[in-house]
Amino acid sequence: MEQVLIEAIADGVATLTLNRPDRLNALSMAITDALLKALPRLAADPAVGTIVLTGAGRAFCAGGDVKRMAEEKVARSTDEDVARLRSRMEISRLLHEIPKPTIAMVNGAAAGAGMAMALACDLRIAGQSARFVTAFAKVGFSGDFGGSWFLSRLVGSGKARELYFTAEPLDAAQALALGVVNRVVPDSELAAVTMEFARRLANGPRVALGLMKQNFNAAENGTLTELLDLEARRQIETGQTEDHKEAARAFVEKRAPVFRGR
Repeated sequence: MEQVLIEAIADGVATLTLNRPDRLNALSMAITDALLKALPRLAADPAVGTIVLTGAGRAFCAGGDVKRMAEEKVARSTDEDVARLRSRMEISRLLHEIPKPTIAMVNGAAAGAGMAMALACDLRIAGQSARFVTAFAKVGFSGDFGGSWFLSRLVGSGKARELYFTAEPLDAAQALALGVVNRVVPDSELAAVTMEFARRLANGPRVALGLMKQNFNAAENGTLTELLDLEARRQIETGQTEDHKEAARAFVEKRAPVFRGR
């Protein structure tokens, strides 16, 4: 059974579904390998405007497979283990940095590395049954997949530390109040609402959205002066796109623009 399903690209939206429902989509080598291959390919595919990440069954992703960890007998050096894990953590960087909007469609539990991958996406839409938990403290881990970096920026350092130190879960309403998720919808409407929103972004001005994403990423670490320099250049670059010219014509003609992603 394929552990990551890539649904057919429709209306500019590609959906990646973690497909290990019997283990609540806990991460496996097969899952991480598939994501590491799929994300760069979808990022480069001109047919794709938006990427949605979700899980099959009743969970988004339970994080690392603790049962497998307990059973594993392979002896490796610390440096080998570090390199092996770090290579898998590129998934979070890709979700955060590829120049297309990424959306986590969170159904059920998002724990540990699963929560971190959801946080790595640009936006999170959650069903009412969604639950978020850092989980690492419960199993004596310090955390991986960039969760501490992303969570600090969403909720502030103090709250992020509390959530990591205590591993207290957040229900969907709490996650919305803290800004961990962008929207909460009934479980029965989660797929429809997420896909409608994803299509809206995919049919938008793709060059401009990609550069917007790069601006926000630069804002997380750079100075205001550096960001102003980037914004100035990218504003001029997007002004030269066909999408901008079409939008300007549509404004004058009092109609909706038809974006072509160029």
